[in-house]
Amino acid sequence: MALSLKSLMLLLATLCIMQALAAEAETCPDCFIRSRAAHYPNSDEQGTDSGACGFGSFGATINGGDVSAASGLYRNGLGCGACYQVRCLNSYYCSDRGATVVITDSGSGPNTDFILSRRAFGRMAQTKDAAAAILAHGVVNIEYRRYPYKNITIKIDEKSDYPHYLGFIIWYQQGKKDTTAVQLCETTNFACKLLDRSHGAVWTTTSPPSGPLSLRMLFSDEDGDDESWVVPVNNIPQDWKAGETYDTGVQVN
Repeated sequence: MALSLKSLMLLLATLCIMQALAAEAETCPDCFIRSRAAHYPNSDEQGTDSGACGFGSFGATINGGDVSAASGLYRNGLGCGACYQVRCLNSYYCSDRGATVVITDSGSGPNTDFILSRRAFGRMAQTKDAAAAILAHGVVNIEYRRYPYKNITIKIDEKSDYPHYLGFIIWYQQGKKDTTAVQLCETTNFACKLLDRSHGAVWTTTSPPSGPLSLRMLFSDEDGDDESWVVPVNNIPQDWKAGETYDTGVQVN
């Protein structure tokens, strides 16, 4: 009888620990998630200039070329521009710091969440020799998390035509939420216009408002239950130009 009671108490204690760990995983935005990563096999050190996120040639050099394609994390373009800290798990080769990458493309490999540029893949290693070793492996076990890296930044699309058409790309998205809506507002009378997400991270509008422009970005979790509007501290200047890059001055944790 005593042995049966002891076994029951042990089982209850085990269940409590498992529930606590599960709750912690659900409420821990800074925790790492285990997965696998590959790298672009037939590329130079940087990323691709034809990614699905719509970055164009800029997609190869953004973030110094530390970029990645994503499979499930792409989420039909909502994941474009998101920042992740990615680090491999072999302590003999890999550093604790890992690499910080920006999602610029959609792609999948053998049970992977990331296909990194060769540059980013090698940056997970401790040394140049270690980088060569993990590159030779091709696919490695990793852990990753969303990462508040730099201020959210917009780049005016090269096809924009002032003042008739405005398109821009949002990158360095952070935190656990995605940008699900964007409004463009006049700073004088606060009249706002809801933009269209044409594809990937590209937001567009015809006949944009005039004058200096203020952004309003809606950040939502995957279920749409937790939403919040963020207004950057920096405006888009009145004389915005195609190809220019503007720092919004905000980070979202």
